[in-house]
Amino acid sequence: MTSAVPARSLRALVLAPRGRDSAVAASLIEQADVACLACRDLPGLIEVLDDDVAFVLITEEAIRVADLKPLSLWLAGQPAWSDLPFVLVTDHGGGPERNPIAARWLEALGNVSFIERPFHPTTLLSVARATVKGRRRQHETRSLLEDLRQSELRLQQTNDQLERRVEERTAQLQHAHDELVAQIAERARTEEQLRHMQKLESIGQLTGGVAHDFNNLLTAVLGNLELLRKRLPADPGIERLIDGATQGAQRGASLTQRLLAFARRQALEPRPTDLAELVRGMGDLLGRSIGPSIAIDFDLPTGLPSALADHNQIELALLNLAVNARDAMPDGGTLKVALSAELASEGRDLARGRYVRLTVSDTGRGMDPQTLARAIEPFFSTKEVGKGTGLGLSMIHGLALQLKGALRLSSEVGRGTRAELWLPVANGSSAAVAPEPADGVDTSKRQATVLFVDDDFLISLSTASLLEDLGHTVIKAPSGPAALEVLKNDKPVDLMITDYAMPGMTGLQLAEAARKLRPDLPILLATGYADLPVRASFDLPRLSKPYLQKQLAEQITSLLG
Repeated sequence: MTSAVPARSLRALVLAPRGRDSAVAASLIEQADVACLACRDLPGLIEVLDDDVAFVLITEEAIRVADLKPLSLWLAGQPAWSDLPFVLVTDHGGGPERNPIAARWLEALGNVSFIERPFHPTTLLSVARATVKGRRRQHETRSLLEDLRQSELRLQQTNDQLERRVEERTAQLQHAHDELVAQIAERARTEEQLRHMQKLESIGQLTGGVAHDFNNLLTAVLGNLELLRKRLPADPGIERLIDGATQGAQRGASLTQRLLAFARRQALEPRPTDLAELVRGMGDLLGRSIGPSIAIDFDLPTGLPSALADHNQIELALLNLAVNARDAMPDGGTLKVALSAELASEGRDLARGRYVRLTVSDTGRGMDPQTLARAIEPFFSTKEVGKGTGLGLSMIHGLALQLKGALRLSSEVGRGTRAELWLPVANGSSAAVAPEPADGVDTSKRQATVLFVDDDFLISLSTASLLEDLGHTVIKAPSGPAALEVLKNDKPVDLMITDYAMPGMTGLQLAEAARKLRPDLPILLATGYADLPVRASFDLPRLSKPYLQKQLAEQITSLLG
């Protein structure tokens, strides 16, 4: 929309040096309501030229011999809307049709109206009014052009603002799109991890159950082998056979222990542990295990808090990681074992809290992403057949989860592997590890009547024989209700040893019922499980399967004295 511009005051310039021409022309022009200014010469006229000049009246004699170049330069510099009108008064016959000089004036001045002498005053007045009207239209054009320029400027500003908004909105949409893509990718990774964990959990449940049943079989095998060793006559050949069978059974027990570790069902004894002292104590063992071609670098700062861990299992885990690193560096390299105190925020594998991190890194061959993703799967191994069970990392993973920690692995082909075992900080100071009794020590000090409860006939037979070989009297019961019947009959019973997993009544349920009948009765729970339901109002000592006669005797001695 064009804004109304007030009419500006216009004036006419007159250059007529002959006689009274200037005064006469000025009086006539003023009748057209235009102010008039008489100029003495052409330079003076050029000096007062501006946009408010309505027109210029010049007589022929004023410019006949004058230099029109300065005037032409001024006219050439006019803005696009301006075309200053000239009224040129010539003598009779001096028009451009008959006067070549007039054509030159027309070319130099451009917008020229010719009036020949003599002329009637109304002619000049009419020409003056027409030129003023034309000049005012030029001014209106200037206003229109200015409005158009302002509109274009506003439009450009609006376009720039709109483009900025479009760019900002596009950036916001791109950011939202990127976030959505990232969320979708993260969700896909989480779902894949969930499926992987569910698969591992299913495998863990299966392997845990199989390992528990296998432990029962190994308990019977090891018990009977011990009895055979004692009852057969001394013969080197027979001794070798029994030793071979015993070693095979113990290797089977070690394998089931790893399966139970993966399934998070192994029996643990978590307590405050000084990991720096543990690692330093294993220095010689680690050096002998990895060989002289691999350098060991320890980073064990002082003042670290104690970790809640099972001393023996952490030693086994560290040894496993060191052996894995050795196998990844057949041409030598560097093994680094480091400890640090860490504060973990809540994540997918760790609860918020304080942890001690045990890091084992090597400079070996490393693993590609596909191998790394399967590294903790049971029975998965990159080693040659016969050089690994594929249970090392899965056992450490299960151990970490059972201790409320985590195992984190990172690896890059050609740059090595880094394993981080995160263990929660313990409340209280670290405890010393009690030394194991020497082999061959007779830990039994008295004969007792033992109520042995197990639904497995083979275990019941072999364990009863072991107990009797120790000089104890054994009462066997195949189930919890049968054991309670024995206790109700007031038969003398000094100790009850019971399995945990039995149909109908578990070992914990039996212990609760037995304590109601005989509150002071010592009870020993024999099991291969670690995570037992907390049902009893008291803690029971545990004997892990498979057990040897020496371990059985030690537990009985600790309970009966």
